[in-house]
Amino acid sequence: MRSGTPVARALTIAGSDSGGGAGIQADLKTFFALGVFGMSAITAVTAQNTRDVTGVYPLSPEAVAAQIDAVADDLGVDAAKTGMLFSRAIIEAVAERIRKHRIERLVVDPVMVAKGGAPLLQDEAVQAYLDAILPLALVVTPNLPEAERLTGRAIRTRADKLRAAEALYSRGARHVVIKGGHEEGPVVEDVFFDGARAVVFKKKRTATKNTHGTGCTFSAAIAAELAKGADVFQAVFTAERFIDAAIRSALPLGSGHGPTNHWAYGALRPAATLSAEAAPEVEWEDVQ
Repeated sequence: MRSGTPVARALTIAGSDSGGGAGIQADLKTFFALGVFGMSAITAVTAQNTRDVTGVYPLSPEAVAAQIDAVADDLGVDAAKTGMLFSRAIIEAVAERIRKHRIERLVVDPVMVAKGGAPLLQDEAVQAYLDAILPLALVVTPNLPEAERLTGRAIRTRADKLRAAEALYSRGARHVVIKGGHEEGPVVEDVFFDGARAVVFKKKRTATKNTHGTGCTFSAAIAAELAKGADVFQAVFTAERFIDAAIRSALPLGSGHGPTNHWAYGALRPAATLSAEAAPEVEWEDVQ
């Protein structure tokens, strides 16, 4: 918990998922599970379920900015995360408010495509991510397709992930996590890079189609831990364990990609520690 406040406060700036598995809903569930008071600024309303997205209805940049102002001016923000931002105008409005309110513990999840394939970011907005949001990010958490789109390079190997992380670091993000969930194989490898140190987090792959909202949940877990005062590496490590537990206990809801289980982490391991014994499902090794 951050000093000076009765409870840690985390803000999510993202889209609403009517199915409850991703977006604002997943973020708030994650904040609650990790003992953080969650607040939200909605960027768009989506009509979606476990199968697909049937509608995207973005809010105006002014409405998004007003929500951030309302939260920051009264309740305060210990950490924030961004998810679906949709357009250049919303990205620029969010970046301006992040600077205005001096929100330094910012996690950027560059949401671009829904699990079912629907686009959640306009093509012309990609450059705005690079120019406006990345320089403000304490942590950025792209999956492989997002990292490829942001860097303009193919990613096939661990070395490719590291080069992509270095490229995003060079654009201003202070810490980068390239997620490997889109790869095949029995082990999932995420690469963490902070400009000097590279670490690979390794988890046994869970055979499940129920992975809706994994990126939102992972980035929200990082933001929650940062809000409580954890350093970045600790926050990422806890988030790796949180999402691993959520996927291994994913919920078979709906007929498509079901949601992860946001209750699983607390139920499996109520005491938060960094000991390997407490979380043998996640290993890590320094690679640089």
